[in-house]
Amino acid sequence: MDKQNIVEILIVEDNPNDAEMALRALKKNNLTNNVLVVVDGEEALDFIFHKNKFVNRDGFNQPKIILLDLKLPKVDGLEVLKELKNNEETKMIPVIVLTSSKEESDILESYKLGVNSYIVKPVDFDKFVEAVRQLGLYWLLLNESPVNRS
Repeated sequence: MDKQNIVEILIVEDNPNDAEMALRALKKNNLTNNVLVVVDGEEALDFIFHKNKFVNRDGFNQPKIILLDLKLPKVDGLEVLKELKNNEETKMIPVIVLTSSKEESDILESYKLGVNSYIVKPVDFDKFVEAVRQLGLYWLLLNESPVNRS
């Protein structure tokens, strides 16, 4: 099966250092199976809605979670969140905003749009690893999700 058809974690992050740190944190916690990193909001929406380079992706296999940065090129994270949560086929996918923004307006708007969790990225790598570990354990192992159920 094509790798883009079995993504469990979609990371939407334009900063290569932050994306690498997230991948390292997931790997350290044995949560790196089936992870895809996309670099902007447009690419995230293309993946989710199987458009452009993802046109042949199986639309029935959505990620189990999406880690979404807010400050993205092309289409910002709030717009991605809005499109996901306003679509019947994607609104149940858990979206976790993982961003450096502590702005009250970003937090409020994210929750108004239906975000499942809002986490400010820790600067310290060990704290970041622990935050990602907890995210992975909860959203991938403990949480019962209606997404991708047969």
